[in-house]
Amino acid sequence: MALEFLGSSNTSQGGGCPSFYRDTETGDIVVQGVALTDPAKRGELLQFKEGEDAVVVPAILFDLHAGKVTGA
Repeated sequence: MALEFLGSSNTSQGGGCPSFYRDTETGDIVVQGVALTDPAKRGELLQFKEGEDAVVVPAILFDLHAGKVTGA
């Protein structure tokens, strides 16, 4: 699997995270970011399975890079 960097929001103190990537073989989107650790919010996730995780993505990331993700 090769990942193509699509962009980041630069909202983290270190910059570069959260970020979007596209799997060049499948077209799937990979999100790198801060894990959702709040137990109450994690408890609200539907059908949360072992091996899955949740990542917090600031809305601005979608605003900045939605066209790259959708190919528009």
